[in-house]
Amino acid sequence: MRFLGINAVFHDPAAALVADGRVVAAAEEERFSRRKHGKQAVPFSTWEQPGQAARWCLERAGLTAADLDAVGFSYDPDLVESGLAGHDPSGEQLRTEFARRAPAFLRTELPGLDPAKVRFVRHHVAHAASAALAAPAGDSAVLVADGRGESTSYLAGEYRAGRFKELAAQRLPHSLGLCYEDLTEHLGFARSSDEYKVMALASYGSPVHLDYLRERVRATGDGGFRTEPIDWAALAARCARGEQPTRRHADLAASVQCVLEEVLLDLVRWLHEQTGQERLTLAGGIALNCVANTRLHAEGPFESVWIQPAAGDAGTALGAALQLAADAGEPIEPMPGAALGREWTDDELESALRQADVAYERPDDVAESVAQALADDEIVAWFQGRAEFGPRALGHRSLLAHPGRAGNLERLNDVKGREQFRPVAPMVLAGRAAEIFSRGPLPSPYMLFVHDVADAWRPRLPAVTHVDGTARVQTVEPADDPRTARMLSGFADRTGLPVVVNTSLNTAGRPMVDSPRDALECFGSAPVDVLALGPFLVRRHRNR
Repeated sequence: MRFLGINAVFHDPAAALVADGRVVAAAEEERFSRRKHGKQAVPFSTWEQPGQAARWCLERAGLTAADLDAVGFSYDPDLVESGLAGHDPSGEQLRTEFARRAPAFLRTELPGLDPAKVRFVRHHVAHAASAALAAPAGDSAVLVADGRGESTSYLAGEYRAGRFKELAAQRLPHSLGLCYEDLTEHLGFARSSDEYKVMALASYGSPVHLDYLRERVRATGDGGFRTEPIDWAALAARCARGEQPTRRHADLAASVQCVLEEVLLDLVRWLHEQTGQERLTLAGGIALNCVANTRLHAEGPFESVWIQPAAGDAGTALGAALQLAADAGEPIEPMPGAALGREWTDDELESALRQADVAYERPDDVAESVAQALADDEIVAWFQGRAEFGPRALGHRSLLAHPGRAGNLERLNDVKGREQFRPVAPMVLAGRAAEIFSRGPLPSPYMLFVHDVADAWRPRLPAVTHVDGTARVQTVEPADDPRTARMLSGFADRTGLPVVVNTSLNTAGRPMVDSPRDALECFGSAPVDVLALGPFLVRRHRNR
């Protein structure tokens, strides 16, 4: 059976296809439209239908819309309770009306689709399915926390034999995600977009406001929590957009981050008591908080913690499709990895290079050539294979650099136009990770945990060691990504370091590159030394 999943209501519109219980394709609409997070300022286009992503998913599988058994839309307007929006009552009405029109909208985007095949899937159930049903192991407890769904902000339960059992949910207006969004906005960042900047900023501060915040953000002991209004200005003055945060802002970020972790620990301990499960799966925007994930792994009661790499709202497209497949009795295969997006053949890549009229070469082994370029302290744009699904660059659409040069952190943040307090991540050969990194789980293929950098390695890896001595690690298995693994091995042979800097191939305010054209445009506009486009190399000093 064939099921298409759609996320369109909040942000990060996306589509995913599940056929015969197997994840075939998944992509965010922003990779096609080039509008980050899929937001527009037009009525009923504030949220995009991911038409291009959906059509591509079908094309990837050789299907048409008429071949689908059902389409899962990851929001159920019938579950919305008026008055619970709190922050955005007018937005609640728009979302509800937009969702009700989804069958008609999707028929326009997908010719041949029978609107009667569209099924509404509860937002947090779609999140839960995207984690528990996609996970590499079997039964698990599952916890979902984000800003909001239809009328809730949190869901906890378990999957056994593909069937979900709900154990707790938290009704709005109480929301850990909305609390974190409020802080994000107060610190001068874009809410529902820049929360990862708050997590990075927190490492520069101390949690000095815990007593006040613990009174207002707390678990209730029954699988739920409360979030009372917070006087942010009393803790730190509002930071204007673009203004440099101060130590007081960092202290506030550290305080909220600490309380968030404490509440999550209380919730997972309760969930473990209810389920007795060994495995915990996580989804929702809060599951992208790597620092909190690591604390759940290190201090929580579960033997393992697994997070689906597109844990934010984009992942609900995958979850909606998986939930429909499970409801239909399909046996579900674990997702094969995050590389679920578009790819191009070598011939297509070479055609793009010729059309762009740039000088290029095809070395015997592009991995070895890039390893040498990195050893020579050049910045490399690395475009290989299928694009990643989710917000993390995992060696398919990446910017790479030498981790042993401290100045490369500032250099890369300048290339990308980012704040200088933000860290970059290490990509490491899986077989070498344990000698360098600890505390977080290994392997760590999706860059969703932080790890302590061993004392002996910190001076050797200054570009990827954050101010608190941690790093957000991605491990690479040769069997999963042989070209990237060869590049890492080649770099290790030349430098003694089995690690390279890995950050997403994009610039500030732009989505991660997806197509060869995107990569060439980014390379042409940013101070990057080398572009590795599949097996081809473009060197800046050789361009015409």
